[in-house]
Amino acid sequence: MKKIRIASGAGYAGDRIEPAVDLMLNGNINYIVFECLAERTIAIAQQEKLKDPNKGYNGLLEYRFEKILPICKEKNIKVITNMGAANPLGAIKKIKSMAEEMNIKGLKIAAVLGDDISDKLDRYLDCEVLELKTPLNTIKDKLVSANVYLGVDGIVEALKNGADIVVTGRCADPAIFMAPLIYEFGWDVENYDLIGKGIMIGHLLECGAQVCGGYFAVPGYNEVEDLWNVGFPIAEVSENGDVVITKTETSGGVVSTHTCKEQLIYEIHDPKNYMTPDGVANFTTISLKELEKNKVFLTGATGKKKPATLKVSIGYKDCFIGTGEISYGGSTAYEKAKLAGEVVKKRLDFTGVKYDELKVDLIGVNSLYGDNIGKKLCDPALLGEVRLRVAGRTVKREDAVKIGNEVETLYTNGPSGGGGVTKSASEVVSICSIFIPREDIELEVIYEEV
Repeated sequence: MKKIRIASGAGYAGDRIEPAVDLMLNGNINYIVFECLAERTIAIAQQEKLKDPNKGYNGLLEYRFEKILPICKEKNIKVITNMGAANPLGAIKKIKSMAEEMNIKGLKIAAVLGDDISDKLDRYLDCEVLELKTPLNTIKDKLVSANVYLGVDGIVEALKNGADIVVTGRCADPAIFMAPLIYEFGWDVENYDLIGKGIMIGHLLECGAQVCGGYFAVPGYNEVEDLWNVGFPIAEVSENGDVVITKTETSGGVVSTHTCKEQLIYEIHDPKNYMTPDGVANFTTISLKELEKNKVFLTGATGKKKPATLKVSIGYKDCFIGTGEISYGGSTAYEKAKLAGEVVKKRLDFTGVKYDELKVDLIGVNSLYGDNIGKKLCDPALLGEVRLRVAGRTVKREDAVKIGNEVETLYTNGPSGGGGVTKSASEVVSICSIFIPREDIELEVIYEEV
């Protein structure tokens, strides 16, 4: 039975490159997939593209391709990535330019377009926003971006046309891993049990080191060998959709039934109905078996027909966040930090700073769990150092700036002994969602050759 080996080269936009290079050199792989888009990432990329039409792709694209282009060519490894973000076309032009500078020839590079519908949003202003429960029209003046979660179609088309590197924008995470399976094995995209297996495989790989122990490691409970050198996963996939998840022997980490189960249920809402543009997967039918150390066999995922609508991720200018931090040390650190937080709050009210929300945290005491739980986990009287953080959500930038400024004034206005102040004010682009008919999407694949 035919088998192919697909590896994960990244689990998020800023992930490490060394595990990907290790996979390409030592993993005997056919494909490597870099999954680098989160919900807000593409909205931020859209803002960058507005400032410079040549930008808007992943900020580490050049850094990554400088490392992987020579290996990609030498070992004939195909690369698929959503690093195109808001500008897949700009991304493939940059990759082509880099290949030419490296004197690398014989590569076909493809950009999958069609996810960006920012210029078509007027058609959908009456659609209800999933998170806000109001029509999109209510935030139309704040809109920054609108990108549809695409499926496998454009990537499969590019592979059929001989692409060695495929760059997409917003695409469902499992799709960028499943597309080479459909292409290599000739899977029927309406065989939803096979698609369910492909979605499972993509989901296992999409978060990089998480399935190799990164999200599993708990000192004293779940020890993970050489976590500093944790590897990224490889899926050895059979034509029938069965898969072995493993890693290279040259990397740290662990692949076990525990790490695979943890990743399977990560961020899927309903394991019986995991919805993607290509189908709805059922993970409750999966069985796992550890074949040997760092090799786990999975089978049994099933699927159902793909949805009639596609999710659109919409970025909009939401608010500003102002923050300030300061540290206190010594036997009275907790009491000083607590008093400092009270001072800042009273000062903000006294000076008329307008905020929608204000959070006053004593980091290490109550910043994660609040006072009730936090004080049960530690005795504030025994703390030798405490860092105060004040963060506020505002409508205007100038109010956000004033929050950090008030924390800074604690230096000389007390309580005593504060130091290490940091402050910032930043605009927040939030994300919301609508659903549109899949027939509205027009895919296009553009090619560059070198």
